[in-house]
Amino acid sequence: MTTVEERTIRLDSARAGTGPATWGQRAIWGVVTRLGDDAPRYNLRLDLPLTPPRPASRVLADLTELLRMHDSLRTRLLPHGEDGLEQVVDGTGELPARVRTCAAAEAPAVGEALMEELAGRPFDHAREWPFRVGLVECEGLVHRLVLAASHTAMDLWGEGRMLRDLELIEAGESAESLLAARPALQPLQAAAVQSSPLGRRRDEAARQHWCERLTAGPRRIFLDPAAPELAATDPGRLFPNALLRSPALAVAVERVAAELGVSDAAVLLGAASHQLARMSGSSDVLFQVVVSNRFQPAASESVSTMAQEAVFLLRDADKDFEDAVRRTRSVSFTAFRHAGYDKWALDREVARLVERGEAADHSCWWNDTRDPGIGPFDTVERPRSALGELTGRTELSWPTEFLPRANVSVAVDVLTAPGALELCMTADPAVLTRDGMERFLRGVEGLIVAEAVAREDA
Repeated sequence: MTTVEERTIRLDSARAGTGPATWGQRAIWGVVTRLGDDAPRYNLRLDLPLTPPRPASRVLADLTELLRMHDSLRTRLLPHGEDGLEQVVDGTGELPARVRTCAAAEAPAVGEALMEELAGRPFDHAREWPFRVGLVECEGLVHRLVLAASHTAMDLWGEGRMLRDLELIEAGESAESLLAARPALQPLQAAAVQSSPLGRRRDEAARQHWCERLTAGPRRIFLDPAAPELAATDPGRLFPNALLRSPALAVAVERVAAELGVSDAAVLLGAASHQLARMSGSSDVLFQVVVSNRFQPAASESVSTMAQEAVFLLRDADKDFEDAVRRTRSVSFTAFRHAGYDKWALDREVARLVERGEAADHSCWWNDTRDPGIGPFDTVERPRSALGELTGRTELSWPTEFLPRANVSVAVDVLTAPGALELCMTADPAVLTRDGMERFLRGVEGLIVAEAVAREDA
């Protein structure tokens, strides 16, 4: 039998303040508020088994220290005027923690249900902190810690930093000691820079770069879409999601990157651009590339939402694979420099370009979610098999389907898995069939593996 109760995390005398929202906060807040009841799909979910189990008092004390360390976890967002958004960082307050008590054997199932309770409903960003806590307690000890966060509080990079900091706090560190060792940029600090004259110049330059690339890019990428009539006849069509898990890709991308003197991220994006150009009929390709915007040490330590999209335009991407990869390095560097901006202002400018018929197709998305500090062979042995043999271990699955997504033809995520890299792809069936999705994913893998084999044999 499961029993239910609620406990309270109390915070006093932490940093507090009010100021304009950051560019990242504005961008995500705009998305989730428009989604309404569908907003929970953007919530971040963490169901963490605690080994060994700990007393609830210790877990709640650790979470209090985490709240003290990262302002974003206790930041509310309030509309201000016609085009403003204000962030309010609370230095004092209470956060409820839902507690479910059950037998140890039932803890995973109870944790799963508790996660749905916490993450399955929208956040009221004006009234509540963007962070929810649940505990699964068995025989007086917490066996699972369940956390849900709004995307306004952190992106995936920030989530990784939060988990690392929580582990360090559990090991005995304090917010004060951690921030002294590795200062983390807080959202109010970021907003102060962004609203300064320097920040405004960066914003204007980024939006200008975006609009220049959009007007220069291809008006259509998929020249022969799979079933264009579906856009009108089936507006509620589901978008398939495919997952390619490849040990061979994890090995090959390192080799190709080293041989060409570029990052493995450039190899993957260059291969995706080359494959997309070959399949779509457009020699020029344009991706909206999600950029972490964490190029400075304090930004890399920040638990907040900083990621935004860069516009990446690669011309003649279908001509030569090696050339596409080499040019990806320089093109992406310029694009990434212009990935921080006022999203609301950019959206208005892009809408005007679209209305005049001057905007390129910008419905293809690329998100390399990997943490550069975590590799596929950190926890498992590197395979010794030849690449040709490793390709036989590639797995392709179809985990789910998604509701239609505005301005999305193709969206690809890159993820790190133990012993492999994963390419996760969602596509509009009006544009690309499941067979086409598989051809794209296996094509990206095949390009990189073939290049690695050729250079090994040379």
